[in-house]
Amino acid sequence: MILLIALLSSVAIAFWPSDEHEGLVFWTFTRHHAQMYGPVIEDWNQQAEQADLEPIQMHVLSMGALNRRTQSGMWAKTPTSDLVEIERSSVAQFMAGPVDKVGFYDLTDRLQEEGIYDQINAPSFAPWSSRGRIFGLPHDVHPVLLCYRADLVEAAGIDVSNIKTWADFERAMAPLVSDLDNDGDTDRYALGLWYTAPQNVETLILQAGGGTFDEDGKPIIASEANARVIARMISWCVGPNRIAIDAPEFSPSGNELKLTGRVVAALMPDWLAGVWMNDMKDLGGKLKLMPMPAWEEGGRRTSVMGGTMLAIPKTTRDFDTAWTFAKELYLSEDLAEQLFVSNHIISPVVDLWDKPFYQEKQPFFSGQQSGLMYIEQAPHVPYRSSSPYHQIALQKMMDAASGLKDYAVKNNTYDPDALFPEAKRLLEETESLIKQEMSRNVFIAGQSAGGGGDE
Repeated sequence: MILLIALLSSVAIAFWPSDEHEGLVFWTFTRHHAQMYGPVIEDWNQQAEQADLEPIQMHVLSMGALNRRTQSGMWAKTPTSDLVEIERSSVAQFMAGPVDKVGFYDLTDRLQEEGIYDQINAPSFAPWSSRGRIFGLPHDVHPVLLCYRADLVEAAGIDVSNIKTWADFERAMAPLVSDLDNDGDTDRYALGLWYTAPQNVETLILQAGGGTFDEDGKPIIASEANARVIARMISWCVGPNRIAIDAPEFSPSGNELKLTGRVVAALMPDWLAGVWMNDMKDLGGKLKLMPMPAWEEGGRRTSVMGGTMLAIPKTTRDFDTAWTFAKELYLSEDLAEQLFVSNHIISPVVDLWDKPFYQEKQPFFSGQQSGLMYIEQAPHVPYRSSSPYHQIALQKMMDAASGLKDYAVKNNTYDPDALFPEAKRLLEETESLIKQEMSRNVFIAGQSAGGGGDE
């Protein structure tokens, strides 16, 4: 019976109709990208036959499905897509194991030999690199500025040019943290961010020079910079001098808080500027951008949030065509313009930064040249780790932040300097846990002990 079933199954599989894809398959996780890429792919396919190139078929998958199918294909060494876009929060899972076993083509030498490396903003390669090798073309830069309600700030007589540090910001914005309806509860807060939001925390610790891992893969979770940032964030979010409110992006409640003026300022990567422009048009002309306040005088005035790469799996049927298309797509001036006009995202291609479309004044941001403001900060975005343990470490840091909040409330202690020792202790515990987890991976165990790149 078993043999009969096996025989029938084999015959059925042999004659079962299969989906044959003509040309190369390209997977992306966002419909917005797909809409922009459509005309480029259409032009490519029209010229493909004459140029003896493979046509491109694009498919939009959910991020989870895209990641699972790509990774399972790499494990099984079976075809998946020929090109794939990977988001920053997902890339670490593809970087585990020996560097020569990463499932994407190593593009490092080609980027150098073809002069492409020098055309692209250098910090933008970091999330897509591991142990000195680059595995994807960067789609973006995503520098972060501070967006603020200019109508409220200027009506209060606050001169933001005097705000150089976060301490300056706290002092300057204090008059705007207020009870608007005299019911005894604060209605307006200086900042729209929260200590349990991973993107908020990571953006601020990166700006301060902290993070999860350094460039050699060594954990820096318990760094002084991380502890000071988390202590300051808790002082912002709880206690008698609270200045922050949880106003999550992509939520009706969060949008309402911004539209009604209960949030004075928010962290604003370039892509989020596009989201606000599209989703909260009523704020047009009421907002302005400025560099982020630094953690110390003369410190970094920007950070980074999010990102995407275009990678070529080693299972591709035609690397040369995939590479040619990748360059056509990501280095294109036309696509850079579409990306900025539609979602305010600046290209990582430095040679395009002087193009006229970046210089236009934006009515939404009260006539500021917002494109140039993001470009000014782009070379200064901080390093981001691609460690396979990055997401785990970041989540554990959220747990430490929650623990610090409980400690602050229990002890009625909200001064960031007073909270610093406990923040450091909690992060040291977190780092110890991550090192234990890393020690089980024979390929990177040396890094957890402070070793370098290729163990």
